[in-house]
Amino acid sequence: MANKSLKELRFTKVENVMKKAVVSIEGKQTAFDAIKMMREKKVSSLLVNRRGKEDAWGIVTRKDVVNKIIDPGKNPKDVKVHEIMSKPLVMVSPGLALKYCARLFHQAGIRRAPVFDGKEIVGIISNTDIFNAMLD
Repeated sequence: MANKSLKELRFTKVENVMKKAVVSIEGKQTAFDAIKMMREKKVSSLLVNRRGKEDAWGIVTRKDVVNKIIDPGKNPKDVKVHEIMSKPLVMVSPGLALKYCARLFHQAGIRRAPVFDGKEIVGIISNTDIFNAMLD
């Protein structure tokens, strides 16, 4: 049985359940580098850094690696991260209620989003974080 009531959970803020450690990579690095980093850091996605202030952040996930590298039989050492990443990203605010975050994930068809406070990325939240919040 969940320790939090559904009402409490729905209005819990993103900042209360997000992961603050965001692992990032440069777009010019290889998919091989990304795979290695994901394994070392035990994460399923990497934030792809912007090239400049006017550029958008990107994200590369395990699913991107499977669908865009392994399935077509490409060599991960020959593919750059920027070739397989998703960009631009859907971002969420730290003050967003989980109810609305979950709705956004569903409608946008995404599983995770960086948390942006208006100045910098302060974390990342996934559907797993939202799910696990039910028992915290």
